[in-house]
Amino acid sequence: MINNTLFSYTASTPSIDTELDLTVTGQKGIRELESTLSFSPSLPLYISARQTWLVFGAAVFLVTVPVFVEAPIVRSLPSLSLALTAFWVWLSFTLMSRAGTYVWGDLLFGFSWSWLAGAIYWGWLRWEPAWHLPVESIGLPFACWCLAKNWGKVGNWFYLGSLLGTVLTDVYFYIADLMPYWRQIMRVDADLAPQILQNALMQVQTPWGQSWAIFLALVLLTVGILPLVRKQRHWYAFSGAVLSTILVDSLFLLAAIAA
Repeated sequence: MINNTLFSYTASTPSIDTELDLTVTGQKGIRELESTLSFSPSLPLYISARQTWLVFGAAVFLVTVPVFVEAPIVRSLPSLSLALTAFWVWLSFTLMSRAGTYVWGDLLFGFSWSWLAGAIYWGWLRWEPAWHLPVESIGLPFACWCLAKNWGKVGNWFYLGSLLGTVLTDVYFYIADLMPYWRQIMRVDADLAPQILQNALMQVQTPWGQSWAIFLALVLLTVGILPLVRKQRHWYAFSGAVLSTILVDSLFLLAAIAA
């Protein structure tokens, strides 16, 4: 009986050794693969760099969308614009359900907060500038909570970048005393709008208005460019949202000049 037991143990030993050898070989292979990738990172880094710039471009595009697309919809059909928020949220979660499109769903989810705020404010509250920042900040608590949980970094940082650009733009409106023109242009007929824009432009062209415009533009450039050094997608989304604020504000300035 003892001999049979000993024979059984001895017969099973090569199998155990074989499994251990396979495990060691597998671990060695993984270490060799990691070492190879660390010394030859060109392909992964190229794909990552390409995607980060795509995220940057998409962030710029999504900041300009509410200006040129949502604004006409929200003026005539505010309820439809508000309802479209649900579509953006649904689409974002659909994209996030697939690994290949997760980052775009993440970005779109952050954009849905900006769209929601725009639908509410420009649909029903646009006559009072004082409500602009509180409404634009509607997603701020949720975005901070998500970032604390390390979830949705691309979209939430995009929203924070967009919100920061809005804050600095509104700060300039207060400093340059442009809020009265804001109220006027939201209440008058379209025929009178060019004259109001011209009056507002004269206010911007004063030494006070120009000095603050340059200072806040430099702040936006600094805050927008510095995160690009980190080479991470969520920082590119943030930078794209911040820097595109300068683009949007410049377009408004050109519209005032053209008027």
